[in-house]
Amino acid sequence: MSLQLETEVAGRASTTASHETVFVDQYTNGILDPHKPMLGPVKDGGHIIANTAPGCWGPMITPEIRGGHEVTMPVAVVGAEIGDAIVIRIKSITVTSLATASGNDRMMEGRFLGDPFVAGKCPECGTLYPKTVLRGIGQSAVRCASCGADATPFTFTNGYTIAFDANRTVGVTLDQPAAEQIAHNARDYAALPENSIQNPILAFAPHDLVGVVARLRPFMGQLGTTPSIPFPDSHNAGDFGAFLIGAPHEYGLTADQLVHRTDGHMDIDAVRAGAILICPVKVAGGGVYLGDMHALQGDGEIAGHTCDVSGAVTLQVHVIKGLKIDGPLLLPVAEDLPFLARPLSAEEKVKAAALAHSWGIDKLEESAPISVVGTGPDLNVATDNGLERAARLLDMTVPEVKNRATITGAIEIGRNPGVVQVTFRAPVDRLEKLGLLPFVQDQYGDA
Repeated sequence: MSLQLETEVAGRASTTASHETVFVDQYTNGILDPHKPMLGPVKDGGHIIANTAPGCWGPMITPEIRGGHEVTMPVAVVGAEIGDAIVIRIKSITVTSLATASGNDRMMEGRFLGDPFVAGKCPECGTLYPKTVLRGIGQSAVRCASCGADATPFTFTNGYTIAFDANRTVGVTLDQPAAEQIAHNARDYAALPENSIQNPILAFAPHDLVGVVARLRPFMGQLGTTPSIPFPDSHNAGDFGAFLIGAPHEYGLTADQLVHRTDGHMDIDAVRAGAILICPVKVAGGGVYLGDMHALQGDGEIAGHTCDVSGAVTLQVHVIKGLKIDGPLLLPVAEDLPFLARPLSAEEKVKAAALAHSWGIDKLEESAPISVVGTGPDLNVATDNGLERAARLLDMTVPEVKNRATITGAIEIGRNPGVVQVTFRAPVDRLEKLGLLPFVQDQYGDA
């Protein structure tokens, strides 16, 4: 059972009770609201165990959900105050869905107010955020509960149904008869958590790709902390967040208000089991939330969507006092690091020391990998954002960060159009000064 925060002060950890482990099976209506109560609080060093619901397509065809995703209710962390950071160790990610459906989307005009992810609207009765019911299968199955009109804000341009093996290691895309068989029992095949209200996307039975084999490597598309003003969950990033500027619905923002985001919606495939994510605290308690588990994805998520699944996730959280960051930092598992950013081997260090000595260089810089997330309305702006965040973090100039990322790292695309990783080897003394070195050493060993 989920553990409700024992205080009426929204977003603030209880001082009278805290928990070693918080079990989460409750979800938001798509809005990350710092004024709403949080679950927990969980102890510093404690664990969060969550049963997550699929993101993207299911919520996208459920206009009652206002954010485009269906993420978990945030969990407060004891001792996390504004201006701190929360370290999230991703201990495990397990896919529970037997199948899912996905593909490239088409927005259905007349069925939303300004933004189909945020403000779905019935095209006939005009109800905003209408409750819906499923009638049959196929892309016209989502119906307004009030008037019966076809009310899905999205349909597929090209879509597929993909089934997974028992061990969730591979998937195969299905033909029409198999997709329709699954569609008639969509909720069970999706393994939707009992508190999820989304319409399962498997009910649409897309089947444009048949017999394609894909490898599974699950990760979290959404993982982070609560923004300091209400944000639609899928828009808690610099690219999707740009759609909120001047929007006609109730969640519209000004450009200046985007600074309140925490960039929890990254769709970076390196945010997987074994990785360490470090997130800003912009509200008391931090408010750790998660969702949008992906069974697999290539860099960039170029189709706009991938294989959204239900799953079980275990996290461990730690507070770093006074580490004021604007967006996430990532310590990927070693094999996910760009070639140039990987820690130097003992053999490489010996060669480098000999070379340095031959040129009169007495001391080599000790360095270790770090990845800084940047977001923006396009990849150029996202890259600039990541470079600037890295420069502020490490007290460097942007040109220095550019040089380091060029010769000891890389710029990687998380999501098109505007999420990147600025990854490079940073000086160990600066990581130590920030309180990051123990976590970096846990991940990669001594420099």
